[in-house]
Amino acid sequence: MEILIAKSSKKAASVSRKGKRLIYGEMQWNERLILLLGYRGVGKTTILLQRLQEVGEKGIYFSLDDLYFENHRLITVVEQLYANGYRAFFMDEVHRYRFWSKDLKQLYDDFDDIHLIATGSSILEVAKGQADLSRRAVVYKMQGLTFREYLQLEKKIALSPLDLETILERHHEIAVDLLEQFSMERDFMNYLKYGYFPFFMENKTMYYQKLSETLNLVIDIDIAPFEDLNYNTVRTMKKLLYVISQSVPFIPNITKLSERLEAPRNTILRLLDLLDQAKIIKLLKTENEKLSYLQKPEKIFLENTNFVYYFAEGKANIGAVRETFFYNQLRQKHRVSASKFGDFMVDEKYTFEIGGPNKTFQQIKGVPNSYLALDVENGVGNKIPLWLFGMLQ
Repeated sequence: MEILIAKSSKKAASVSRKGKRLIYGEMQWNERLILLLGYRGVGKTTILLQRLQEVGEKGIYFSLDDLYFENHRLITVVEQLYANGYRAFFMDEVHRYRFWSKDLKQLYDDFDDIHLIATGSSILEVAKGQADLSRRAVVYKMQGLTFREYLQLEKKIALSPLDLETILERHHEIAVDLLEQFSMERDFMNYLKYGYFPFFMENKTMYYQKLSETLNLVIDIDIAPFEDLNYNTVRTMKKLLYVISQSVPFIPNITKLSERLEAPRNTILRLLDLLDQAKIIKLLKTENEKLSYLQKPEKIFLENTNFVYYFAEGKANIGAVRETFFYNQLRQKHRVSASKFGDFMVDEKYTFEIGGPNKTFQQIKGVPNSYLALDVENGVGNKIPLWLFGMLQ
């Protein structure tokens, strides 16, 4: 027990209180049970430790992938720490612990004066737990950095979020004011290449190596054990990801993928669904499509632009980068689906075509509520600067 306490103190002392993710201020810390789910590297551990610093001596941090929990039940550990005065428990990597759901439920029911804050993989679904947490836990889903949040961390620029309607109606005046505070050409390009994960602040030269390590950890440690995938299936998943990454946005032909990877059609569809849940890829479907993973998506994107540059080894297709950025930024708060005419349909109302400065309305001519999201500094009319959609969150 002393070892856990010592590790917690050391971890808390290693994290700066500055540079908080925006979600930190949105979380209702007074709730008794909080689940913070997200991709590796988005800053979940840092949030726990920053909150622990504020809680002080009544709080403790531990990771449930620690070997200590191979021989000790979480519920017993918390009971002993409770007797020593601890009331806030910050638990990392809950998906690595077999009894996570059952123990959290029991602790929630047995102690009405403690706070349980736990983090888990994006692929972790509360409904898959061994006990019913849906009525007890407040669940937050953590994404990577938006362009706005990147500017806040990298440039120390505090920018207010914009809603979609404001961007559509007032982009021509908003863009001019914002561009006085940063360089669209330099800062936007830097974000697209290495600005999605907060660990860019640690060492930019090692960013893609860290990205590679993170991707492998997600597949090997988060997805595979949680879904009981065998070695051959994991290899197929990695091959599938490579095939997709070489041509994004990828228009899937499941039959050809099945033949190329020598795997059944349903296996390919299941692996696509798992990669989507784990925030490595993002499947674009039509709005009226059912949620079953057995239905083929219209297009497949990598989850964020940093992945596009990583897999392309610095030679990314700029068209793919633009579309990936738009999809990534919009879908965090809006419903984004495939469009019959343009690239995307947003909230079943707005049609968007994405492109460079010379893109025209030819493809979406006559389509109601249609817009061009262009890679330009300033827009006019229904031509909107692409980077501005990074200010939504």
